Amino acid sequence: MELERQAEAARARCVESPDGETRAAWRDVADVFQTAVTEYAAAEGESRIDVGMAAKKTVWHPQAEAA
Repeated sequence: MELERQAEAARARCVESPDGETRAAWRDVADVFQTAVTEYAAAEGESRIDVGMAAKKTVWHPQAEAA
């Protein structure tokens, strides 16, 4: 979840200041997140898409997880 939080923070910085540096930082963090999702899904025998979406849902909609 922390990697997705970092990717979302980098995306927000890119929206605020859309230059090459912030875009590259966002892309780098997002790549690390996707690699972690792929490795976790493979190790657990789960769908990469399902794992990634679950992480994004938890970060983007934390209140839904608490309910």
